[in-house]
Amino acid sequence: MQRPVSGSTRRAIADVFAHLDYKRLESVYCYEGGDEFWRAKREPCRRLGTKVAKALVKMLPRGGQSLYIGAGVAELPVLIAETIDRERHVEPYNLRRSEVTVLNRACQGLPVRFHARDASSAKWQFDHLLMVSVLNDPERFPHLSPLSYGQADPVTFNPIAFQKERRIVQAIVNRCLSKLTIPGLVTTSTEEVVWIADWCHRHHISYRVERKQYPTALVGDPICFIKVGKK
Repeated sequence: MQRPVSGSTRRAIADVFAHLDYKRLESVYCYEGGDEFWRAKREPCRRLGTKVAKALVKMLPRGGQSLYIGAGVAELPVLIAETIDRERHVEPYNLRRSEVTVLNRACQGLPVRFHARDASSAKWQFDHLLMVSVLNDPERFPHLSPLSYGQADPVTFNPIAFQKERRIVQAIVNRCLSKLTIPGLVTTSTEEVVWIADWCHRHHISYRVERKQYPTALVGDPICFIKVGKK
């Protein structure tokens, strides 16, 4: 039977979104037009995030631990649902300090605290890892990202720069997935599945990508679940 997101979780999500400082978030997510951006994206972000939370809650055991890599506004509904409905420990990491400050202020009173550090500094093992639109970030990986989306220009493509960025991405995957208990669950974007699959192949670990995909409001990449260590 499908486990719904509880009323208390929905209320907590609505309360956090109501207390976010969207003015301070404008510079984090936009170069210009941040006010219009959040007017358009705020409600879809909450609504679509809650749909992902509803799907994830029924897949995770009670009392486990989740590592969130590059977590921001879009991940708030999932984080809140995990802590309230499944009584799980969550550790969200985000390198953008200004966003972390805003998120922690909005989450006061909840067992959710963001860390402005690299997620590889997490000390524990986790049965769930979330990493959405981190490995194909166009700002951090300007040469790798266009290739991921099939938009690379064969005339200007720089293979040397791409190889450097690919090594960085593989290092991120190695450091973070080493913290995943096997069997475990990975939540990621469909564009990043190849990196998780590559890690599994290199470590001779089975995996299964769930067919169901979930749309997102901010980046636009659909989200999916990968069962790692499962036939």
